[in-house]
Amino acid sequence: MDLLKKVLSLGGVKKDIAFLAVSGAALLASIFRFRPLGLDPAWIAILLCGIPIILEAVIGLVTEFDIKADVLVSIALAASIIIREDFAAGEVAFIMQLGALLEDMTVARAKAGIEKLVHLTPRTARKITDTTETVIPAQQVNIGDILRVLPGETVPVDGIILSGHTSINQSVMTGESLPVDKEAGDPVSSGTVNQFGSFDMKALKVGEDSSIQRMIRLVQSADAGKAKIVGIADRWATWIVVIALAAAALTWLISGEMIRAVTILVVFCPCAMVLATPTAIMAAIGNATRHGFLVRVGDALERLAAVSVLTFDKTGTLTHGTPKVISVRSINKDQTKQELFRLIAGAELRSEHPLGKAVISSWQETYRTPVPQPQTFQMIPGRGVRATVEGHEILAGNTALLSEHKICLPDTVKLQAEGFLKTGSTIIYCTVDQHFSGFIALSDTLRSDAANTIHNLQQSGTTPVLLTGDNENAAAYIADRLGIKKVHANCLPETKLSQIKEYEASGKQVCMIGDGINDAPALKAAHVGIAMGGIGSDIAVDAADITLINDQICELPHLLSLSRRMMTTIKCNLTFSMTLNFIAIILAVTGILNPVIGALVHNAGSVIVIINSALLLNWKQKNNYQPSRPAPKTGSALPLSEK
Repeated sequence: MDLLKKVLSLGGVKKDIAFLAVSGAALLASIFRFRPLGLDPAWIAILLCGIPIILEAVIGLVTEFDIKADVLVSIALAASIIIREDFAAGEVAFIMQLGALLEDMTVARAKAGIEKLVHLTPRTARKITDTTETVIPAQQVNIGDILRVLPGETVPVDGIILSGHTSINQSVMTGESLPVDKEAGDPVSSGTVNQFGSFDMKALKVGEDSSIQRMIRLVQSADAGKAKIVGIADRWATWIVVIALAAAALTWLISGEMIRAVTILVVFCPCAMVLATPTAIMAAIGNATRHGFLVRVGDALERLAAVSVLTFDKTGTLTHGTPKVISVRSINKDQTKQELFRLIAGAELRSEHPLGKAVISSWQETYRTPVPQPQTFQMIPGRGVRATVEGHEILAGNTALLSEHKICLPDTVKLQAEGFLKTGSTIIYCTVDQHFSGFIALSDTLRSDAANTIHNLQQSGTTPVLLTGDNENAAAYIADRLGIKKVHANCLPETKLSQIKEYEASGKQVCMIGDGINDAPALKAAHVGIAMGGIGSDIAVDAADITLINDQICELPHLLSLSRRMMTTIKCNLTFSMTLNFIAIILAVTGILNPVIGALVHNAGSVIVIINSALLLNWKQKNNYQPSRPAPKTGSALPLSEK
């Protein structure tokens, strides 16, 4: 009694979990005929799990005359109790409540993701009036206010830079991992992070009009607009209930034997049909887990089977999301590429900029020797670095840094650099002792399995689409290397969302694969959302239906084929269970089946359905797709010709 009181005192999800745990233990005790008080323990499951189902069925019938699987299950519960099949009644109630609990937990998780996104909203702003600086709540910023943003702070509202040089991390908006250099006249968005230099800005969009608030509304509206898929059992429930009741009533009227009518209701007890979908889904989820997928929403695989378009984010999804040095060019005949690379690495050693860190890691990965320590170091926000390395004065940065020091780029270098810039690479130019010496090119690298994955998905009948915040040149270059025909560049969160809505408006079901905060609205709105769990943000993971834990995108074709196989299994299960039930009804009407044998028949049907579903646990695609092209080389920091 004390345990029961504690369980009843719980609330929400904890209470549902406790009820299921107690009911499961009771059903286990019933199997082993444990009856300390002479009462079947299955009654505990009937009371804890069955009563809520019956109440929901009654409420649905009375208020909206809505006949769902709950009505069917309630009838089955009543019929099973009448003929003293207590375990069957408790078993059906337990399975139905387990599915309801998983759905409730999924909804709660989605709300938690939106709350995390809300927490990204800047709380304060530094308002400049005359010569004073005042920290105020971000909600009190008005259009036209002058604000100051220090290194490491989040931009409070949308606006334009009035003075200062800096680098802004815009990944929250564009998904691109590299910061963008900004100076007077450049726009900045709320929610982005100022990394290095301080700057003054003028507020242009505040409150609900700011970029971060618009993205929050996009996620919320996408969540509200995503219709819940009605289960197959619910879609068929009305006809099944009508047929079962009509058959039982007619049999009773014609034969005058109540036992036949009860037998019909018993054999129509939808154990096999109720188990048909969840057992297949659970087995498929177990299979997906072995391949690195965490399926967070029960019907996600059911929806994935209908997908015909796969939209991919680029950075962190098809690429590793971190830049590497891909080329070193030296124009000084007395200086090798390795020597120039070593000097630039020494100059960047104390830099906090992601490009500087990429230079260091690429040097260490390529040559595995220590980086020389700089004697002096100066970070120049929005420009680059100045340092003294081994007695040489080094400048490493962009063209603006060279212009400020009146250093001109040779025409041949401009042509070489232009080739890299067209592919989306970033260039760090270098001078040694006030003489231009060369440059290094950095680029995000493709995942080694990306090209094969895209090809295999195309072979399966789906269309891959690239949605990226990169510019057109970089997007086209990546798409060409992967064989993706449809590309959308310069995508903001609302752009990705609108593209997905356009595809779905044309009757195509879309699966979105992404990793960043900026992908959250698209992940939420798509028919199915898959987030990269290893590199992806928590908000993207919360917005998605499925998480790829190990970021091995080569498993995506298997997941797609598995979802289609799962749907085939579900349809087979349902066809078998319905056929068995109708045959059993005919036998019950003729009096061949009695209630006891009828109960055995429907339990045998449940066992067959479970065995068929269990085959999905170890299922693999028989014909492995073969790549149409060799995968791009991405394992080295530098191409072999550059080492």
